[in-house]
Formats: sequence, structure tokens, C-alpha cells
Amino acid sequence: MRKFIQSLLITTAASLSFTLAAAEKTSLDDLLKKLEQGTYQQNQQNQQREAEFIKKRAQQDEMLQQAIAQRDAKLATSEQQETVFEANEAKLADLNQALDKRMGSLKELFGVLQQVAGDTTSKFDNSLISIQYPGRGEFLTELAKKMGSSSKLASIEEVEQVWFEIQREIIESGKVTSFTTPVVMVDGSQVEQEITRIGNFNIVANGKYLEYTDTGTVAEMLRQPSSRFTSTIEDLESTNSGLVGVAIDPTGGSILGLLVQAASTQEKIEQGGIPGYIIIAVGLIALLISIERFIALFITERKVLAQLKSTEIKDNNPLGRILKVKEKYPSVAVDTLELKLSEAILKELPKITRSITFVKIISVVAPLLGLLGTVTGMINTFESITLFGTGDPKLMANGISQALVTTVLGLVVAIPTVLLYTWLNTRSKNIVHILQEQSAGIIAERAEQGA
Repeated sequence: MRKFIQSLLITTAASLSFTLAAAEKTSLDDLLKKLEQGTYQQNQQNQQREAEFIKKRAQQDEMLQQAIAQRDAKLATSEQQETVFEANEAKLADLNQALDKRMGSLKELFGVLQQVAGDTTSKFDNSLISIQYPGRGEFLTELAKKMGSSSKLASIEEVEQVWFEIQREIIESGKVTSFTTPVVMVDGSQVEQEITRIGNFNIVANGKYLEYTDTGTVAEMLRQPSSRFTSTIEDLESTNSGLVGVAIDPTGGSILGLLVQAASTQEKIEQGGIPGYIIIAVGLIALLISIERFIALFITERKVLAQLKSTEIKDNNPLGRILKVKEKYPSVAVDTLELKLSEAILKELPKITRSITFVKIISVVAPLLGLLGTVTGMINTFESITLFGTGDPKLMANGISQALVTTVLGLVVAIPTVLLYTWLNTRSKNIVHILQEQSAGIIAERAEQGA
């Protein structure tokens, strides 16, 4: 039994080894067949590629021959055109030489015409006459470009047009004419407005000066010159004929621009700063006091003079009150009456001379305040020089302006204040002199009665 089992196992193992050997042989055969098929297909593709390459090589040879033929044709054409070009260049040189001979002085004429057209264009761009006749510069610009960029010559009509525009500029420069055009106002709005052009000098409207901007528009000036210039515009606009004096700017706006930049009276006062305002304030106080004293002294003097002419004694004036002292003390001694009259005069003096001394004080203080402003302004100037140097004069302008303005304001207040004080003092002394004269007369009269 044991031997049977061993023989069975041996038989089974032999059969399994035979089966594995048969399977391995089958897979190798399949692999060999696949390799043979792949080699065959690759050979076919290579043969196909070789055929296509040979075919395209023939086409490339054909294209190369065509390119060589085209190159040769182009070279032949180029040589032919070079020959024609050289011939044309020689012919053109002969024609230019003949043209120069035939033109003669005309060539210089057209050169001058081109230069005149270019120069006149810039003048027309800034001319006030272009407001009324726009588009003049465009024609001259095109003419100058045409004559400068090519050999074209100007026609007779173009030459006459240049002459006409220059002649019109000359004629219109001597006219005062009115026409309607858009005007840009100060607030930015644009309105159709009738303006008056004074030659090529100024343009005005409604009593104000206008300006011609770089953009070709007419605008109202932000600031106007002083009234002595604008008043002449109103006279011009209100007159239809005859001669009218009007202020013009022969520089075309440069002088007018400087006049506009000049500081007004208010701006000059503001440059004086706090010292300037103080000077003006004390000046106004002195003026008010002087007016009040002038009225009071005038009324008092009239009443005193009326009392001199009247036999009735009234107590509404200093002289009447002094005369009443005589009646109040009819029997006192001369010395006592003299003292009473002196006392009455002393009582009247404060009313007559009241506040006049204050006017004198202001006349002395005003120039001192001006000197104070001058010193303050110079201190500010030297501070600016210390910080920023002297490279920009505008940095020093404020301090110098304050120094000069305060000096002027001090003198402007002091000079008339001294005159007012002198006049008021003289009037008051006249009244006091009348009182003293009448008092001396009363004393003399009482002394004669006592004798």
C-alpha cells in the first residue's frame, strides 16, 4: 500500500511537469508570431515613408528651380529699374536746373512768401482781429507747410489771399468796431455778448476790459484796473460819433496785466497789518473829534459874536454867562470883580478847549505807530532772509510792504491831524480872546465908575 501511494505521487508530478512545459512552449510561439508581424508592419511604414520622401524631394527640386528662375527675373527687373532710375535722376536734375533758370527771382519771391506766411500766422494767433475774423491763421499755416514740405508753388489766388489778409490786418488795426461773440464770464458761464474792439489794442464790453486767451476764447478779466481807466470805456460805449478819450494798451495786454496785478487801496491797507489798522483807527477817532469840535466851536463862536451885537444878555453862550457875573456882583470892588470874571473864564475854558489836546496827541502818536510798523516789517524781512536767503525777492516783499505802508499811513494820519489841531486851537483861542477882552472891558468900566 505504501509503495502504491509513492508510485501514484510520482505519476502525478510527472504529468504536471509535462503540462507546464506544453503551456510555456505555446506562449513563446505566440510571442514570436507577434514579433514577426510587428517587423513586417514597420518595414511597410518605412517603405511608405521612403516613397513619400522621394516624391517630396522631387517637388522640392522643382520649387528650387522656380525660386531660382524668379530670382533671376527679379535681378533682371532690378537692373532694368536701376537703369531707368539713373536716367530719370539725370533727367530730373536737368529739369530742376532748367526750372531754376526759368524761375529766376520768382524762387526768392516764393521763399519770402513762405517766411511771411509763417511769421504772420503767429501774429494772427495773438491778434484781437482774429476774434472777428476767425480761421485766418489756418490758411497761412497750410500754405507754409505746402511750400516747405514739397516743391509745389503757390498759386496766384493764394498769393493774393496772403496780401489780402495782411492788408485787412493793417486796416482793421485802425478801427473801433463792435460785434457779437461768445464771452466767458467770471463765474464760468458763456454768453453771447456785444463787445467793442479798439484796433488791435483792447477789447471791452459793459464798461469792463476783456482778454483774448491762448485757447482762442474771449473772457472777462478776473480783476479790472482802477476806475480812471474803466470810466473811459463807458464814455466810448455811450458815444456814437466824435472823438472820445480812451485808455489803450499798445503792448496788446502786457501793461494791462501789470495794472491788474497792482494792489488796490484796500490791499495796501491790509499789507500794513495790525499797526496799520491801529493807525487808521486813531486817525478816524481824531477825525470824529475834529468834526465834533468844529461844529461845537462854530456854534459857540456864532453865539458869542451874536452876543457882542446884542444888548440882551443870554446865558446860552460863554460871553453871556461872563456878562452876567457883572450883573450878579454890581457893587463889589474891582479886584474882587476881576477875580470873579477870571473864575468864570476858567469855567468856560474846559468846554471850549475840550478834546483838542487829544487831537494833538494823535498827531504825535500816528507817526510813532508808523515807525513801529516799519520796524516790525523790517524784522520780518530779515527773518525771511535768514530762513530762505535772498534768492527770491517775493519772500521779502511782505515785510517791506508792511514797513512802507505803515510809514505812509502814519504820515497820512499825522499831517492832516496837525493841521486840524492848529485850526481848532486857533478857533478856540479866538473865542477865549473875546472873553478875556470883554472881561478886561468890564473891569475897566467898573474901575472908572469907582473913581
